[in-house]
Amino acid sequence: MSDNSQNLAVSLFSEILVVDQLARAGVGRALPKGMELSHFSVLNHLAHTGTERTPAQIAKTFHLTRGAMTNTLNKLERAGWVHIRPDWDDARRKMVAISPAGIAARDAALAAITPVIADVVRKVGEDRVRTALPVLREMRAKLSEME
Repeated sequence: MSDNSQNLAVSLFSEILVVDQLARAGVGRALPKGMELSHFSVLNHLAHTGTERTPAQIAKTFHLTRGAMTNTLNKLERAGWVHIRPDWDDARRKMVAISPAGIAARDAALAAITPVIADVVRKVGEDRVRTALPVLREMRAKLSEME
């Protein structure tokens, strides 16, 4: 890899990391009181899948340890946003589903963060964002292959 290629790679990942940090901070401030970005992410995932998932499956989706996911799921359960039950086929496992209150919380969070995200897209330009998305998705896929 040439020096120019290495510099390009370092610059790209530096920008991605800073954008990630700024996006998390901005979205985190917009979330409803008491909701963390990790809570929204799990609720959004469960709302999209529409099915029960095991904590291990959810942890794998987010590239987290089962312990970290268990901590998040316990907080979501205490808030009433998810239901956690034993797996009827294997008592060692648990199953997680989004609750009606969780759907309402996710919808409220989405309504709160959408204007923040939409404003950034508007300022950058919709066409430029559409152009960047395929590249970012391909990078995500390549990085996922490394795990």
